[in-house]
Amino acid sequence: MQMYHVETTVSNDGTLMIKGHPFQAGDKVEVIVRSCEREGEHDWRYPLRGTPIRYVDPFGSVAEDEWDALQ
Repeated sequence: MQMYHVETTVSNDGTLMIKGHPFQAGDKVEVIVRSCEREGEHDWRYPLRGTPIRYVDPFGSVAEDEWDALQ
């Protein structure tokens, strides 16, 4: 199966034009149309995405004072 990817814009009259594709006249093709997500459009769903992560003491012990065996 040969795939071809192109991004285009819907014109004012609602038509799509795809030019320069590698297929010949008479070839059977499947056309799937999906909208492109705009960058930042869904940022409200994941507010921490892209924020830097800083580990203060990544190899230090966690809750050492709560272990019964150590007391």
